[in-house]
Amino acid sequence: MDAVLGLDTRPAAEGDDLSRTVDYGTLAGRLVAAVEGEPLNLLETLADRLAKICLEDRTVSEVEITVHKPSAPIPHPFADVAVKITRSRP
Repeated sequence: MDAVLGLDTRPAAEGDDLSRTVDYGTLAGRLVAAVEGEPLNLLETLADRLAKICLEDRTVSEVEITVHKPSAPIPHPFADVAVKITRSRP
């Protein structure tokens, strides 16, 4: 999976203040737990769940999630199957 976050980094950057940005370690742990959790049928469902987790952090205004499944059950040669979604706050 890949997660690209959209957020205003200026408050954290101005003061080199970790408390004013995303705790990437915690977020990564939550995303991994979601991937390893309840089995799902669709990459789309997983991508949506991962995006919702990212947007729970109020500093994140937009997220792009890509979920890869290189071993998808497709009877043709391929390197990777992926779904990419973008979600943002209303």
